[in-house]
Amino acid sequence: MAKGKSVTHIIDKSWCKGCGICVHFCPKKVLELSSDEKAEAVRPEDCIGCKLCELRCPDLAIQLLIKEGE
Repeated sequence: MAKGKSVTHIIDKSWCKGCGICVHFCPKKVLELSSDEKAEAVRPEDCIGCKLCELRCPDLAIQLLIKEGE
């Protein structure tokens, strides 16, 4: 992620079915499946904002908000 940008992961746990596709496609291993088999961002500071998780989620359960630095 370029300097001055931050990423927020919005994961709708009620829509997430725990398929793990987002986890598999994340190049920086930001996402993992929690104990209840739902996606969660465990290392959000490592996110580069590629949006592969958002693009690949078959249930549209994950969204990235990328904010420019203030």
